[in-house]
Amino acid sequence: MKFQNPVKKFKGDLEAKIRESAINAARSRIILSGLKPENLDPEELEIIVREEEDKIRSRIKEKGLFALAAALGLGWWI
Repeated sequence: MKFQNPVKKFKGDLEAKIRESAINAARSRIILSGLKPENLDPEELEIIVREEEDKIRSRIKEKGLFALAAALGLGWWI
């Protein structure tokens, strides 16, 4: 029986969730701009999804830093 590293499994699941959220956000962004996803090249779609992934990762990091500051009692100075 082969055991799977739980950290790798968690990271893979997290990446899949981030990708799924980024695709949904990119779809909304494209529709709000008045375009149709079918009219864009795959490269353009990938760029938009990558930008949305970066935004999501940035928000996760920001929230993590605030949580760490709160846990350390640094909330008053930030």
